[in-house]
Amino acid sequence: MTKVLLTGASGYIGKHITLQLLTGGYEVRASVRNSAKADEVSAAVAAHLPAGFDLKKKLSFVELDLEKDAGWAKALEGIDVLMHTASPFPIASPKDENDLVRPAVEGTLRALKAAHKAGVKRVILTSSVAAIYGSELPAGKTEFDESMWSDPSHPIGSMAYNKSKTLAEKAAWDYISSTAPEIELTTINPVLVAGAPLDKNFGASVSVVERLMNGKDPVLPDMSFGIVDVKDVAAMHVKAIKNKQAKGQRFIANAGSRTFIQMAKALKSEFPTRKIPTGKAPTILIRLLALFDGEVKAVLPGLGKHINASSNKAQSVLGIDFIPVEQSLVETAQYLVENKLVK
Repeated sequence: MTKVLLTGASGYIGKHITLQLLTGGYEVRASVRNSAKADEVSAAVAAHLPAGFDLKKKLSFVELDLEKDAGWAKALEGIDVLMHTASPFPIASPKDENDLVRPAVEGTLRALKAAHKAGVKRVILTSSVAAIYGSELPAGKTEFDESMWSDPSHPIGSMAYNKSKTLAEKAAWDYISSTAPEIELTTINPVLVAGAPLDKNFGASVSVVERLMNGKDPVLPDMSFGIVDVKDVAAMHVKAIKNKQAKGQRFIANAGSRTFIQMAKALKSEFPTRKIPTGKAPTILIRLLALFDGEVKAVLPGLGKHINASSNKAQSVLGIDFIPVEQSLVETAQYLVENKLVK
């Protein structure tokens, strides 16, 4: 049986990957920061497993810290595949970009070096489209693809999160090229991830839908971005393990681009009694609100931009039939409403 070490298992995407690995017949050793997180992951996936599934036999835990060497060698003993998903993801940028960049880069390299030392030959890394679209499109191109890289000096590429993902992924490819060519690396590069979480402990990406459902912003910024369902992102990680064509490749995970207004209208259609704003904000107002709200400030570089990223490669190589964007948005919102996580 193939054994997978999954870092970041307690994350929003990590829990979905854990579930799909288990139902796909893999044995999972999940890394968490503490034992309480182990209980959280077990409870989250157990609720979605078939009756009689022996969870204790197929899922075990280790405590690992991205910023410390302790425990990595033992965690990788007997492992066939390293799936590295752990990385910080805030909506608002931190005051010091190194709070994001350093742990992302060092954590990725720490995981790869430990895998190399342990003789692990297959690695799946969760990157982001943030490592791709933070630059100008080449002449003649209408959408970003996996051949492109963010420029850390570009207004979008220089944002702390985008820079952290770009530098971490580049560090991974450089390490494989220079030091561990026998490792077969695949990266998955999602856009904004939506879809119902497996439990009430989830990350920042769901907060975009939460803001819309709560009507926090009276009007919406003029910008668009890609959206993908968390179940499809998890499926791409799992499918990549055995797909020979996936080795040495990057894959964008994107079901399609939507503006904030299109997202709001889709939610308003499903929840007509909720006060969900659907009007466009003047740019000057967004810039004013950004002075007081870090999450609003984070969207400033993307104002007026409508970025498209191609998922053709994920469809053709990994065979992903992406869940429609509106379905993902509505399922996210339904989860938030049913669990009383929005007003």
